[in-house]
Amino acid sequence: MKVSKYKLFILVNLMILFNSFNSYYLAQTKQNSIIKLFCLQSVKDEMLKAEMEYSEEIANKTCECYYKEFTQTASHQDAKTKCKLQAQDGF
Repeated sequence: MKVSKYKLFILVNLMILFNSFNSYYLAQTKQNSIIKLFCLQSVKDEMLKAEMEYSEEIANKTCECYYKEFTQTASHQDAKTKCKLQAQDGF
């Protein structure tokens, strides 16, 4: 009987552990998609203001750059400036 209680205890703890990992990665995925949506809209607006033809490929590359830089530096303005310059160099 003690062995089965011990196995049940381990099983419950493993389930809790796996659930916490799953919740963390789900939150990260949602955060990434929300940031990407705002970024894509911002890039599109800026390209249209500059009277440029909107390119989804350029927008996606710029937003990938932005997300990577933002997570590393935690500075919105620095990430935006760096990735904007990289996108302009691509033209």
